[in-house]
Amino acid sequence: MRWLLSFSILFFACTASAPSAADKSSTSLVAPGSDASYTGELPINKIKLPPGFKIGVFAEGVKNARSLCLSPGGTLFVGTRDLGSVYALRDTDGDHVADQTYTLATGLNMPNGVAFRNGSLYVAEISRILRFDNIENQLANPPIPVTVYDKYPTDEHHGWKYIAFGPDGKLYVPVGAPCNICEPENPIYCSITRIDVDNPTQPEVVQHGIRNSVGFTWHPVNKELWFTDNGRDWLGDDLPSCELNRAPKDGMHFGYPYCHQGDVQDPKFGDKRPCSDFTPPAQKMGPHVAPLGLEFYTGKMFPKAYQNQLLIAEHGSWNRAKKIGYQLSLVKLDAAGNSLGKEAFATGWLEEGEAVWGRPVDVEQLPDGSLLVSDDYADAIYRIYYDGGK
Repeated sequence: MRWLLSFSILFFACTASAPSAADKSSTSLVAPGSDASYTGELPINKIKLPPGFKIGVFAEGVKNARSLCLSPGGTLFVGTRDLGSVYALRDTDGDHVADQTYTLATGLNMPNGVAFRNGSLYVAEISRILRFDNIENQLANPPIPVTVYDKYPTDEHHGWKYIAFGPDGKLYVPVGAPCNICEPENPIYCSITRIDVDNPTQPEVVQHGIRNSVGFTWHPVNKELWFTDNGRDWLGDDLPSCELNRAPKDGMHFGYPYCHQGDVQDPKFGDKRPCSDFTPPAQKMGPHVAPLGLEFYTGKMFPKAYQNQLLIAEHGSWNRAKKIGYQLSLVKLDAAGNSLGKEAFATGWLEEGEAVWGRPVDVEQLPDGSLLVSDDYADAIYRIYYDGGK
């Protein structure tokens, strides 16, 4: 247990250019939509939102802010990828700005994922799931974490994890492909798994053929699993599209490494199995946009048209000749859960001339119906709200 003492336990908690052809905008985005009370240095006045929406800053200086998780008690837990830290933020005076920040842990191995259950914070490293018990009563002096499970693969390539508890009470944990394109023999790769944290044994593979999912959620009514997936690289600027996927049952296969975006055979592995063998995406998100966190909107602040619709953070391309992504997207669904298309919801982190000042990572709904958005490039967490243009 000496390794547990080798890193500082300080703080953290919690529960992936021009628009692509997949973007369809029925609402013109407008600016400025920024909160006039913000006096910091982040250029949030550049963010364009639908009419009536505004953006403020919930917290800044949150280094490498990635996955978000809000506890029932109001603590926002924040994971990081490159920094190795976990944070906890509190807004104690209700002004929609965090006024307490705690560092729960440092020196961890890409602790991207955070989830909260029964008073405990769960943190996902590359190969381990840790648990911080009774965390909200010990934010200033966090406990040494308990190791829940430590036998996930150790590969760093796509090894960072988003985690969340499903409707079944199990913890869902993705395992990405340890490569850009390959056919791993171990079936745990390229999957979403789940474990019983009260009786952890070998993870159960729930979904297959997933290259790198860094965000998933469940439909608020029918409890179906929805997740994003980052498409492979080096097939050109416009192929393949990243994906939004829908899994109404366990044991589905979404194509990787044989088929991409539902209809593009891989040049190396595509001859082994046809695209017809696999489940196509519910929505093509666009090439290299890097969709990460997503949330079904269930609050009462936004207009009714947003109810049970999906808001998705696009981290943005890293190797495309013309940058793309760097926005929040809205995917509208019909009554049967079929996508009606994708449109931009919040833009402006990618400027004309391709300068980038922010990269959205995750979204989390607050009890008042506003939406938090993490940004690991600007080290910030934004709050998007609707006031009808007041």
